[in-house]
Amino acid sequence: MIVLSLIPSHEIASWLISGIGRVLEPFGLGSSGVAHEFVYVAVIVAISLLVGWGLRRLVLAVASRLPFMGRSEIGREMTRLRTLQHCSHFISPLVFLAFVPFAFTHGEAALVYLTRVALVYLLVTVAVAVNAVLEVMWENFNSVRNTKGLPLRGLLNVGRGIVWIIIVIVSASVLLDKSPAALLAGLGAFAAALMLIFRDSILGFVAGLQLSNNDMVRVGDWIVVPGTPADGTVLDVTLTAVKVMNWDNTTAMLPPHTLVSGSFQNYRSMYQSGGRRVMVSVYVDPCTVSAATDELYGSVASELPLMGDYIAKVRGEGGLDLGGDPLQSGCATNLGLLRAYLYMYLGRHPKVNQSMTVLVRLLQEEEFGIPLQVYCFSATTDWIAYEQIGDEIVEHVLSVARLFGVGLSNYSNYDVALTGSGK
Repeated sequence: MIVLSLIPSHEIASWLISGIGRVLEPFGLGSSGVAHEFVYVAVIVAISLLVGWGLRRLVLAVASRLPFMGRSEIGREMTRLRTLQHCSHFISPLVFLAFVPFAFTHGEAALVYLTRVALVYLLVTVAVAVNAVLEVMWENFNSVRNTKGLPLRGLLNVGRGIVWIIIVIVSASVLLDKSPAALLAGLGAFAAALMLIFRDSILGFVAGLQLSNNDMVRVGDWIVVPGTPADGTVLDVTLTAVKVMNWDNTTAMLPPHTLVSGSFQNYRSMYQSGGRRVMVSVYVDPCTVSAATDELYGSVASELPLMGDYIAKVRGEGGLDLGGDPLQSGCATNLGLLRAYLYMYLGRHPKVNQSMTVLVRLLQEEEFGIPLQVYCFSATTDWIAYEQIGDEIVEHVLSVARLFGVGLSNYSNYDVALTGSGK
């Protein structure tokens, strides 16, 4: 027989306990209150999980058919991030909390313990739901309003951390039956330990604010951090790490405060300028530099028609003119003629950015000879196209130098230092 004192007033709970009593009676446990309570708790746990799963499936099925979920950007983000799934986990603990009080008519300590555990589980599901909503809000803001690609994920991580800290404090107060204010007061004694535990997170948060406010780095920027393996594109900036995809497809992870406490190169301005620096040098044998002769003028003019008018103009105007025009640098020597030709060549090159500096100059003599340097900017920032432009200029210099009687050293230097990444 089922003990009448165990029958609660709630009809569903009464029906469950009656069924449990009939099941336990053949085993001689029909009058055992402890057995009833134990089995009843197990049954309502199963029921709460089943009801939670069923309602979650129903809500998701209905939501997936709403026009809002498929047509709006935020609806698609919620589907991709499974926001509704994360927000629906609180159903099971609510069902459990609704039924568990009817299991215990004595042994209130067990009821209090189970209720507290269920409340903690409910708080955890609430934290998961709040963080899921924060994730959707951040993704929407990052895709719509964060047009500069600022590293704002650190702020999202801070929000998540605050939510979990609050949930942990409230959960501890529920389990210990203490006021949250009393727990917060007690945390003061552990402030030093907490500072050590969350040191990287705190430094990362401060560094993230500095990086964002000063627009020092954005997701997608190419950066090089001296003293570290980081040399590539920034993939993500979080509280604890800056993720960089290097040019060789390896990944480097750096603490965010590394970028703030030290120096690093950001090549964003190079890509925005539309030009990439090409700086190549060949070494001229000083013994081959000589005064220009009529024979040299004639051969250069015949081989390079571009030089005919220039030679006639400069010679007719008396030779050397130290004005601002680089083409008026004189043609008294074969090396001067070569430099003048290279200026004209670069000025007519379709892949050289004419709005930026174009320079052909001689540097201080070295053991290999006199460096003849071509300094200009390509009209593209694409790596492959840039490399081809530099190679083309070097090859042309090597091919025309002999027409001017200028001998080159066996050693040459192709310096690909750039207004941006060297990759």
